Amino acid sequence: APYWVSYPPMVALAEATPVIIETKEENGFKVTPEDLKKAITARTKALVLNSPSNPTGSAYAKEDLEKIAEIALSNKFFVISDEIYEKIVYNGFEFRSVASLGEEIKRQTIIVHGVAKTYAMTGWRIGYAAGPEEIISAMSNIQSQSTSNPTSISQKASVEALIGPQDEVKRMVSAFSVRRNWIVDRLNEIPGVSCFKPIGAFYVFPNFSEYYGKSYQGKKINNSTELADYFLDVAKVAVVPGVEFGADSFERLSYATSLEDIREGIDRIEDALRKLS
Repeated sequence: APYWVSYPPMVALAEATPVIIETKEENGFKVTPEDLKKAITARTKALVLNSPSNPTGSAYAKEDLEKIAEIALSNKFFVISDEIYEKIVYNGFEFRSVASLGEEIKRQTIIVHGVAKTYAMTGWRIGYAAGPEEIISAMSNIQSQSTSNPTSISQKASVEALIGPQDEVKRMVSAFSVRRNWIVDRLNEIPGVSCFKPIGAFYVFPNFSEYYGKSYQGKKINNSTELADYFLDVAKVAVVPGVEFGADSFERLSYATSLEDIREGIDRIEDALRKLS
């Protein structure tokens, strides 16, 4: 944790038990080798790794992945690597897939990916996976009985997005970078708020917990859900409560919108926080 909201239910649907490893803001929201080792048991089957991450924007460098790969190999579990934000990274960060670190770890990695984020194709509903043939075959058998297949038009468009010119992606990431820098600096200027600077994706995950316990018009705010409701009611700004991602001290904001709207939204959030006492 923080994790993408769907991961624990997906594990439960597979009749497995999700084991949550807590990460810390001061560590860049990354799983440490020590914490990973503590969570492993004889029944551990896989590690779900999202890099860059939704909701935090954290990302794992090659040296981080090498340590994780070593643990996965020695304990014989798979790495399910969610790499959907791989192209949306900043400040020269070099994305690496854990599967690229060698043939041995490649055989124990299942990559899940899609075109929704990099190519702004959320409505086209195209995702894909890569991994050991027997696992992908089993996944295909299950999917064919549950979701049938994506449309041929979406498939053709996705192929063109993946193999065609990438200039628009670079322009998009450049625009995201400007917004990221502004929103992080602005949030960190607000008293009582701390915000990690994301390495990838297009979200910020600021910590608002210093405002818990304060009230507005007699109504006390105790957690991220109540603060999100307060922002919506008073500031008319929608955020996603951190508890949905397993981290109740935080709220998720997206900067996949105009800088003008971001400025207006943060001003409203700051004004709403001033009203708490």
